[in-house]
Amino acid sequence: MYDLYIANKNYSSWSLRPWVLMRTLSIPFNERLVPFNDPDPKNSFMHFTPSGKVPCLVDGDVTVWDSLAIVEYLAERHDGVWAEDAKARAWSRSAAAEMHSGFQSLRNLHPMSVGLRIRPVPASDALRKDIARIDTLWQQVLDTFGGPFLTGVNFTAFDAFFCPVAFRFQTYGTALSPAAEAYKTRLLGLPAMREWEQAAVSEPWRDPEHEEEARASGEIIEDRRSNAV
Repeated sequence: MYDLYIANKNYSSWSLRPWVLMRTLSIPFNERLVPFNDPDPKNSFMHFTPSGKVPCLVDGDVTVWDSLAIVEYLAERHDGVWAEDAKARAWSRSAAAEMHSGFQSLRNLHPMSVGLRIRPVPASDALRKDIARIDTLWQQVLDTFGGPFLTGVNFTAFDAFFCPVAFRFQTYGTALSPAAEAYKTRLLGLPAMREWEQAAVSEPWRDPEHEEEARASGEIIEDRRSNAV
């Protein structure tokens, strides 16, 4: 069985992508959660991944790191990771790669913190551009392939790459078009997403760097997390 190494569910958007994909597609795995900046040397990320970053998938003597590489590794071994239709797969891989490498303003100014609700500082032009691009992309693919997910009736890696965005939009109360808002709500309602959210708000850990990023992004109006230890 696979071992999937992830970090704090409250913060780690990269960890969420393969986790929610594998959970939703019923691909069995052992979850190995190692908190960010754990002072115990044996929990250094470098013990399980050459990049020192999460996520990381271990399959016997094979180690795969980086969320996009993990998804492609799984696609070689399991049906349903990408859409069956060639046109839909082309859309999927293009947009997933765009998400993987882009949207830096959204990442930096609206960091993922699942358990918080934040009234954000006024958006920069770059942030508004990122949000508008995602909104437009979602509308385009939903119109093209008919929904309810991005390439049709089935949840795929394409959707998984945007699951962290759904959490971000929830945290910051981002205004979206009706179609994009409905899709965001659909992602948040997935059983795997609800499971991740419940685990995130129950985590005892607080990472100072991530907490500071959240405070810098705006006014924290609600903290739904359990008390830190």
